[in-house]
Amino acid sequence: MVQRVAIIGAGVSGLASIKACLEEGLEPICFERSDDIGGLWQFTDSAVDGRASIYRSVFTNSCKEMTCFSDFPFPEDFPNYLHNTKLQEYIQMFAKHFDLVKYIKFKTLVIRVKKRPDFTITGQWDVVTETDGKVESDVFDGVMVCSGHHVYPNFPANSYAGIEKFKGRFFHSREYKGAENFKGKKVLVIGLGNSGCDIAVELSNTASQVYLSSRSGSWVMSRVWDNGYPWDMVTINRFDNFLGNILPTAITDWLYVKQMNKWFDHENYSLMPLNRTLRKEPVFNDELPSCITCGTVVVKPSVKEFTETSAIFQDGTVQEDLDYVIFATGYSFAYPFMDDESILKCRDNTVTLYKSILPPKLEKPTMGVIGLVQSLGATIPTADIQTRWFIRVFKGFCKLPSESSMMDDIDEKMGKKLKWYGQSDTLQTDYITYMDELASVIGVKPNVPLLFLTDPKLALQVYFGPCSPYQFRLMGPGKWDGARNAILTQWDRTLKATRTRVVHSSQNSFPLFALLKILVISLLLVAIFMVFN
Repeated sequence: MVQRVAIIGAGVSGLASIKACLEEGLEPICFERSDDIGGLWQFTDSAVDGRASIYRSVFTNSCKEMTCFSDFPFPEDFPNYLHNTKLQEYIQMFAKHFDLVKYIKFKTLVIRVKKRPDFTITGQWDVVTETDGKVESDVFDGVMVCSGHHVYPNFPANSYAGIEKFKGRFFHSREYKGAENFKGKKVLVIGLGNSGCDIAVELSNTASQVYLSSRSGSWVMSRVWDNGYPWDMVTINRFDNFLGNILPTAITDWLYVKQMNKWFDHENYSLMPLNRTLRKEPVFNDELPSCITCGTVVVKPSVKEFTETSAIFQDGTVQEDLDYVIFATGYSFAYPFMDDESILKCRDNTVTLYKSILPPKLEKPTMGVIGLVQSLGATIPTADIQTRWFIRVFKGFCKLPSESSMMDDIDEKMGKKLKWYGQSDTLQTDYITYMDELASVIGVKPNVPLLFLTDPKLALQVYFGPCSPYQFRLMGPGKWDGARNAILTQWDRTLKATRTRVVHSSQNSFPLFALLKILVISLLLVAIFMVFN
C-alpha cells in the first residue's frame, strides 16, 4: 500500500517536498491556504494574516545559479538576481515541468495535526483541514511542515518606552509594500537586516529623511563581487570552505573582517557589528553605503524611548518630528495547527530539530520541517536536499541515532553557532557543511577525489568553482543526467544575463584562469600550513 504524506504549504519547500515524495513512490497531498503556489514569493497588495508578506521591490540575495532547484536550472536569459515576479515565474515553470500542481489542495487551511492513538506503532497522524467552511479529517503516514518562518512578525513595539504616546504611525515591516505614501515624511526604520535596509534605501528616494536604527550593527555586502561576478558564485565554494576549516581562528577572523571591509570601512559608516569578528548574517544591499554618504539615510543607535513626536536614542541624541516608525524586527516561529506544541519546541529563536529537520523526541520519524534552516546559501537548494534526506529517513533507508545522541548533536551545533554568531536573532548554518552533511547520509555528496581521477574538468569546477545545487545530482538516488552539463555551463548562463551588447575583447572568461590561480594559491597555502604545524 502506498504511503501518504501531508505537506503543509505550497511554497518552494512544499513543491520540493511534493517532488521528493513522487521520486520515492509516495503519495503527497499538499494543503495550501491561498489560491496559488509560491508562498513567500507570491506578492499581494496588502498583508494577509497567516501568510508571508513581501514588499513590491524585493529581489533575491542569491544569484540564479545558486538559487535554483538542483535539477531545474533557470532560463539563461533570466537576470542573475531576480525580482520576486521573476522568481515566482520560475516557481510556476518548475511546478508545471514536474506536474506538481495536481497534488495541491488550494484554499485549504490545516487546522490541526495530531498523533494518532497508535502513533508509537504506526507513526501516523490525523490531519484536520478546512476548505470553504467544510472541515475534514484524514490519516497520513507522514507530515512535512513547509509553512516557512516569515509569517508571524516579531513586533516588539510595546517594549519601547513611550511608544503609546507616539502620534505618528508605527507598524511591522510585513505591512510595508512600497514608498508611495511616504513622500516628504520623516521615517525611522528599526532593524539593520535585509528588510530594514531595503526599506530604508527605497524610502530615501521619497521621504524627506530616513533614519536607520541598529542595536548591534551589521556587515553589508554587495551582490556584485570581484570583477563584477555574483558574490555567491565567487565565495561559496569547497576550496574556501576547506581553508576556513583548517586555518586557525585568528587568521580566519582577520580574513573575514578584511573581506567584509573590502568594499568600504564599516566603522566609518557606523555599521560595524559590536563584536566585529562575529559571522553575523550579512545584509545584501548595493545602495546603502551610497545613501549614507549622501545623507539620505542616517544610521542611529537603538531607541531608548519615544515621545509624542520624537525618538530618543541610547546615545542621548533626539530625532524630532517623526511621521512613521517601521519595525523591521524579523519574525518568530509558531505552529498553531500542532496539537502537541512540545513537538516543535523553540529555543533561542530556533526550533529544536535534528539536522534542522526532524523533531528529536518523536517515537517514529514521520514528521519533517522543511525550509527553516538559515544559512548564507539560498533557500531553494537547501530545502531541496532537506526533502530528499527526510524522505529517505521516513522510508527507513537511513538509520537515525538515539534520541540522546540527536539532542547532543543539536546542542553541539547550537554551541558552534553561538560561538560564531553570538546572541544573534539569526543563528546561521554553514551552507556547504550542512548540504554535505545531509548529502553524505543519502549518498548524493559528490566524490571529489574520484572526479579528479575520472573527470578532471568537472572536478575543478566542483571543488574550486561555485558549490551550485547541481553538484548534489551528480550521483546517488535522484541522479540527474543533466547535472554535469549544468555545472560546466553555469558561467555561460551567468554571463548571458549581463553580456547583452557585443563587445570585442581579448579577455578570456572567468573560470579557467581563476581556477588555475586558485589551484596555485591552494598548494602554497597548504604547504605553508604544513610547515607551521
